[in-house]
This record gives sequence, C-alpha cells and structure tokens, in this order.
Amino acid sequence: MTRSADGDFGFAGARGARTVLSVLFLIYMLDYIDRMVVTGMISYIKADWGISDQQAGWLVSVVIIFITVFSIPAAILIDRWSRRKMVAIMTAFWSLATLACSFARSFTQLLIARAFIGVGEAGYAPAGTALLSASYPEKKRARVMGIWNISIPLGIGIGMALGGLIARYWGWKHAFGLVSIPGFLLAVWAWRLPDYKTVRTPGTSLFRAGLWANTIGVLRTPSALLTYLGFAMNVSITTALTTWLPTYFERSGFAAQGRGGMYATPVFAMVLVGAPLGGYLSDRWQAKNPRGRLLFPAVSSLGAAGILVVALGAPQGAVQMVLLGLFGIALTLFLAPAVAVTQDVVHPGLRALSYSLCVIVQHTAGDAWSPPLIGLLSDKMGLQSAMVFLPLYGVLAATFFYLASRYYVQDMARVEKVTLVSEAQSAEPLDKPRASE
Repeated sequence: MTRSADGDFGFAGARGARTVLSVLFLIYMLDYIDRMVVTGMISYIKADWGISDQQAGWLVSVVIIFITVFSIPAAILIDRWSRRKMVAIMTAFWSLATLACSFARSFTQLLIARAFIGVGEAGYAPAGTALLSASYPEKKRARVMGIWNISIPLGIGIGMALGGLIARYWGWKHAFGLVSIPGFLLAVWAWRLPDYKTVRTPGTSLFRAGLWANTIGVLRTPSALLTYLGFAMNVSITTALTTWLPTYFERSGFAAQGRGGMYATPVFAMVLVGAPLGGYLSDRWQAKNPRGRLLFPAVSSLGAAGILVVALGAPQGAVQMVLLGLFGIALTLFLAPAVAVTQDVVHPGLRALSYSLCVIVQHTAGDAWSPPLIGLLSDKMGLQSAMVFLPLYGVLAATFFYLASRYYVQDMARVEKVTLVSEAQSAEPLDKPRASE
C-alpha cells in the first residue's frame, strides 16, 4: 500500500483545499436535509395515508438500503474516473429524486422516489472523503473531517425542522420540492472544484480486474473492518433517533404536532461542538499515543451510551433536553477520527472504496434496520419503551473501536508514501508511480 505525502495542503494548495472543504460541506448538509426532511412530517403522512410506524421507518431505511447497494459501483467511478464529476452528477440526481417525492400519490410511489434519493447519495460520502483526504495532510485529517461532519447533524436538524414547519403551513409535499432546489445549483459549483489525478493500484484498470482483490485486501485490514463496525453501531443510534425523536416529542405532549423537529434539532446541532472537538482531541491523543485515534472513539462511544440511558429515563423538560444535548456532543465525537482511519490505512487509489465499504457495513450491520426496528417495537410496546434499546448499540461501538486500536499501528506501518498531484498539471501515465515528497 501507499500513503499520500500531501504536504501542507495536499494537491490543491491552501486556497483550493479551503474551496473543496466549503463546497463539500454545503453539499453534505444538503444530502442530509433531503434525506431526513421526511422525519419532521411523519405525523402528516400517517394522517393522509394511514401508514404504520414500521412503514414510516422504511421511508428512511429505503434510502439507506439503496445507498448500500450502489456504493461499490459509485466507488469504482470515483476512484477510477473523477471525484468532482461524480459529486456533481450525484448531487443533481438525488435533488431530482427529492423533487419527484413531491408528486407521489401513494406510499409506494413515495417509497420508490425515496429509493432513488439513495441511488444518488450512494457515492457522495466516499467521493467527498477521498477528495478532502487528498486536500489536507494526514496530521490534520481528523480535524478536517470533524469540520466537514458538522454538516451532517446540521442537515439533519434543518431537514427535520423544515419538514415539520412546511408541512404545518403548506402541506408536506411542498417540503420535498423546496429542499430540492439548492442541489441543482451546488451541482454546478461542484463540477468546477479542483481534483487530483486518478491513482491506480497495481494490476487494475478502469472497470476490470482488481476490484474484488482490492475489496478483500481492505476488509482484511483489521483496523479498517473493526472501525467500519464501530461506525455502524453509532450510526444506528443517530439514524433511529433522527427518525423518531420528533415523533417522540409530539406523542408525549412535549411538542405540538409538526413542531417535534424543532425540539429535536438542537440535539443534533450539538455536532457543531462534538465533531470538531472530536477531531481536535483525537489528533492530540494521537500525537501522544499512536493508538489514540481509535482509543478516543472507544471512550466517547461508551460515554455517549451512558448519557443516553440517563436522558431517556429523565422526566421530559429542561433536564432531559440538557442531557440529550450532552448526548449529542458525546455521540458525534467519534465521527472525525473514525472517518480519518478509513483513509489512513489504505492506498490513495482505494480511499473511495474504503469509505464505500464503511458505508456498506454501517448500513447492512446497523442503521438500515434501526428505524423500522424501533417502529416495530413502538407498534408493540410504545415509542418510549422502544427507544430504551438504543444505548446497547453504543456499547458495541466502543468494543469495536477498542479492538481496532490494537491493530491500527501495524496496519499504518504497511502503508507506503506516494505524491498526489492536481489533474490540472501536465498529464502523465496513470499507472506510473510517482516519487514521494
């Protein structure tokens, strides 16, 4: 394997790196707005079509399932063709699918339109992760990922709030149409981003041999696979909560119908603190302990699970909201170091593949099923009782991250150095190795 010798700002220089981060931040936020806007208006859809909680959960999970199915095909194009072009195409595609949701006339039609959102979003996180990893040096990687991942809960919170408010005053179908509009503008901007020349791994070409071998090679990297599993457990919690927390507030009487998302938004907005703080603290720990980048999410995941137990048992009101806010910070501390690890231990030509595998594992092993599972339990025992099961995922996450930390140093030692250069520079054969800086 090879490691990128990125210099101070990677292939794009300081200005280009900051432009990449800014545009990808906005697109990632929109990704989650379009994905999660439905959660703020579940009560309105249920009232119109008479669907069950389990069916409502599938409106979120169908997106995740299709992201999972199409992640590998998207990763092939990302790693072997172009990061920026794939970002632009995917953003336009899922925005069109979001717009189509506003024309759905039945639950089945809405489910199909939501599935196409998943097709469009399948490769965005892998493409963005690969592009950002090449734009900044390894020593700053977790901090940059922390800043980028602030966009996730911001998007979730904005989506939940907008969904409920628009549904309350104009009808839930209008919400899908309105949130789709920015995507078409951001797609044009993404097409103009700087990108690096594609780096091919030995023995591979654009669409042929090597994908299976590369996939097996990444999955046989213990720290990578265990990090994927830890990621899966934590994302299972966040996906279930983003789906059901607004409804939980409304059914308990704490919030009026359509306003549950407004109370849930501050919980997920805590990533403004948690994600960058996690990146900063894990990089500091990493500087003192070579296992720190994975020991940190192990500790933070266990702490988040404990806080959630206390929060769900607390009486509704100011105390519970404070506890949920602390949970929001604690849970998102894992994001930056975990994403950084998926890039640290693989060849630069496999970074999108690595994060695609992370996406596949996190969805198939966890959050594709957590919203309908909580919905099913809610149908049987009530929503508040169903949500008590969520902290168990956090305990599993902590276990996986700790086990990953035991292999991280030796996996990093296998990675060699190679220089990435801008695609704007003079063309050279893609299979020709470059000297490290």
